[in-house]
Parts: sequence; structure tokens; C-alpha cells
Amino acid sequence: MTPPGETLESVFREEYGRIIATLIRLSGSFDQAEESLQEALAAAVTAWEKNGTPKNPGAWLTTVAHRKLLDAWRKEKTKTDKQPELLHELERLQTGDKSWETAPFEETVGYPDDRLRLIFTCCHPSLSVEAQVALTLRTLGGLTTTEIARAFLLPEPTLAQRLVRAKSKIRIAQIPYQVPSLEVLPERLESVQAVVYLIFNEGYSATSGDNLIRTDLCAESIRLGRLLDELLPDEPENLGLLALMLLHDSRRHARINRQDELVTLEEQDRSLWDRQEIGEGLQLVEKAARLRRPGPYQIQAAIAAVHARARTTPETDWPQIVGLYRELMRVNPSPVIALNLAAAVAMNEGWEKGLRLVDNAGASGKLEHYYLFHAARADLLRRLDRLTEATAAYSRALDLTSNRVEQQYLRRRLHEISKTV
Repeated sequence: MTPPGETLESVFREEYGRIIATLIRLSGSFDQAEESLQEALAAAVTAWEKNGTPKNPGAWLTTVAHRKLLDAWRKEKTKTDKQPELLHELERLQTGDKSWETAPFEETVGYPDDRLRLIFTCCHPSLSVEAQVALTLRTLGGLTTTEIARAFLLPEPTLAQRLVRAKSKIRIAQIPYQVPSLEVLPERLESVQAVVYLIFNEGYSATSGDNLIRTDLCAESIRLGRLLDELLPDEPENLGLLALMLLHDSRRHARINRQDELVTLEEQDRSLWDRQEIGEGLQLVEKAARLRRPGPYQIQAAIAAVHARARTTPETDWPQIVGLYRELMRVNPSPVIALNLAAAVAMNEGWEKGLRLVDNAGASGKLEHYYLFHAARADLLRRLDRLTEATAAYSRALDLTSNRVEQQYLRRRLHEISKTV
């Protein structure tokens, strides 16, 4: 039997976004919702150790957090238009109805689209785009300030201040917790798409912890991508985003071997790739292309599609990938895309040329704290037999990652080099 502490940690990571979104809908306050959930977690530590883990841990946490929220309102003697809604949801609990303990979690919550509403609340145009994305990642994705700072390539204190200011502005401006009407959806869509994709990225390659992949975040971001596609079915970037996530997710089982070691794309057993996800992703890429309004997510999905169509690494159409990355740099330039372009050029035109482009991508200094920049540079230096420089680059990459699987991979490379020097 799994110890209560381990169950609580697992439930927290998997259900955080679902629970906090419901609490924010009820309270209209990010701070009150977070405080209530933290109190519920503290109560769970004691109750689960004493009485054992409940049959439905997520529902237990949600219900207790609801009660903590209601208790806080009663203490403050605050009357709001949200309180009757919360009271109604708690009515059967207050009368002793315990059916929630065995009920499916979605039925207990009752609002399966709360998380999508939360994204649109956070992505209000009165907030800066970076604040919109950071706040949603923190609240919905349950990502830490460290994880979000890495996604933005920002210092943690800077990111923390942006989160505080964003929540304050939502409270002061009384920004409504709702999906806006269809006519104003487009002005928020770009930020919403960015949030969904960044949640997926954290799931696909976790910033820290013992596991490379967080399947809960990958599944949640794909679910949200489908909801976006349902909201705006003729928006090609929604199609591109969903296709991109599915095509990346299709490689999940090949990215870790039986020894729980990272396997690079070049070395993966492609027979382990999920052909059903690939098939759906390719169909979405083609559907988006027919709409003739290309955008960054569609181009990235097209790149992933080239990889997906290649049954082996040597069959990969690297010239096409290089061309697609050049187009992506034209429409959406960034240091990270420049780094990806450099890696593709290295595979297509040689290690030396690729290394020059990697160094150019890092010349601004914006990638200095991005571990993949140093890892990519180290890999090319290793292939060029410049082992002393490769050792320094691998060591720098190792200093910058907190994920055990990535650390293990970098240490293995360093060990291989040490036996050669």
C-alpha cells in the first residue's frame, strides 16, 4: 500500500490545476484559493496519517479546501455574490452526505472547464503577455517559480514580482473569471496558446525531480488544446498547437530506456513511437495547411511531422527541417529557435558549421543559463573531438539542470570523455 505522504504528493502534482481552478472560480481570489488549498493539504497530512488515504483523494482535498474557503469568509463576515454558489455546492456535505468519497472526481467538481476559464482570466489583455503566461503556469500548471523562470530565461526574483503584480491587477481591476465571448477571443488566443504549450513543455521535459516526463501535465495540455480547437475550430494555430503536442508526445515511450536513462532523438527506437498519435498529428498538420494561414505552431508541427515520417534517423529529411526552421526564425525569431536551427544545420551541413551557429545563437548572453544551449554545444564539440572544451560545456550544462535523468545523461557523457582524454 502506498504511504499517505506519497499519495498526497502525487495527488498534489496531478490535481493541483483542477482544484485551484475550481477554488478561484468560487472565491474570485487567487490568494484565497491558494491559501485554502494549502490549509487543506496541511489537514490531509494529519488526517491521512491517522485514518488512512481516502478512496478519492482529489475529491477529499477539493471538499476540505471548499470548507476552508467558507470558514475564512465567515470569519471575515464577508458577503459576496460568490458565497451562495459555494454554499450550494457544500450543502450536501454539510448534511452528512459522503457520496463524494467514491464519486468520480469530475462529478464532484462539477465544472470540467474551470481550467480553461482560468487560462482566459489570466490572459486578460490588461496584463502584459509575460505576466499572463507566468501567472497561468504558476496557478493552473502548479509550476514553481523556478520552473517558470527557466521557461522565460529570467531570474527568479524578477519572475516572482511579475506574479505578485499580475494577481494584484486582476483583483483590483475585478477581471471576470470566464471565457470571453467569441468576438474577443482572438485578442487573448496567442497568450492562451503559449500557456498551453509551456505547460506541455514542462511535462515533456520536467525542470526538476526524478522523472524526465510528467505525464499529468502532458495529458492536461493536450486536453486543453482540444478544448481550444473546439472553441475555434477554424483557427489554424490551434490545429498546429495540438498537432505539435501530439507529435512530440508520440515519442514519450522511446525517450527513456529500461534503465531510466535519457535517450536522444537520434538514438531512439522509433518502433516505440505512438503511431496513433502520429496519425492524428499528421492529419491536423494537413488540415491546418489547407487553411493557408501559417503560423509558428504550424511550422513547429511541420518540423515534428518530418521527424515522425522518418522511420529511421538516416531517413530524416534534414534539408526540409533546416528550411522550416529558417522560416520559423523569420516569423518568430528567438535565441532558442536560433539554437534549434543551428542543431538542424549541424545534422545537415556538418558539425563545424552547426557549432558556429550555436555560438552565434548564444552571443547575446540570453542562453547563458539555458542548459540545453551548453548541452548542444558540448555535443558538437565532442563530435569534433575537442574534448577539453566539450568537458567544460557538459559541466556547465550539468550545473544548470535540476532533473535527475538529465543530470545522469550529462554525467555519462562526461565519464565517456574522461576515458578518452
